[in-house]
Amino acid sequence: MATRIVLVPGFWLGAWAWDEVATDLRERGNEVQALTLPGLDPADPDRLSATMENQAQAIIDAVPAGETVVLVAHSGGASPAYLATDRAPRLFHRAIYVDSAPVPHGFVIAPELAATGPEWLLPDWPELEATGNSIEGLAEATLARFRERAVGEPTTITSTPLELSDSPARLSIPTTIICNSLPSELAKKFRDEGEVPAFTELTRIDADYIDLPTGHWPMWSKPTELAELIHTVANRP
Repeated sequence: MATRIVLVPGFWLGAWAWDEVATDLRERGNEVQALTLPGLDPADPDRLSATMENQAQAIIDAVPAGETVVLVAHSGGASPAYLATDRAPRLFHRAIYVDSAPVPHGFVIAPELAATGPEWLLPDWPELEATGNSIEGLAEATLARFRERAVGEPTTITSTPLELSDSPARLSIPTTIICNSLPSELAKKFRDEGEVPAFTELTRIDADYIDLPTGHWPMWSKPTELAELIHTVANRP
């Protein structure tokens, strides 16, 4: 039986961001659905009112009735993905976070953006890299495509605390962290020291860590290698 995989993109991105990886995964025999989350569809006139709950529900709704999936989330897509596993843990038999991690209850991605307007536009490259988002490995044509297709991230998403339940069920979902711009050694250090809020939830999850050194967008800089890793992890017994 083919493994069902749901791919969740990060900030500013739609399903298109996963095109190369999704094609590779399908050629390996998987059934794959890449999502454009609520708030990231430029044709949606109401997109700037999207909430984290809307995004999590879209992920839940992508799971066919009576089945379970492997959930793959990149970057800012980790928050709604983790919320989906909290709301419906029975639907996800494995979770993979790409250059990201599940985040704790109350976590706010960028609270300061609430005062800047209804959306967070894709910053220029130096500003993006200054915030830890490496563009290593991305060709000029790729950067141009990213810039052309990027959609402003609603600040209703970036500035709202993540609301998780008290249920521990999500914590038992087998979890893998694919480390790209942030090596696994540093991710574990942040986890263990507890000084970086985005990593504290990992102290509650028995996750494994895999390094794939490259920039923050491995679906473009190393799509074949990323697809191979996702395929291997997704099809573990």
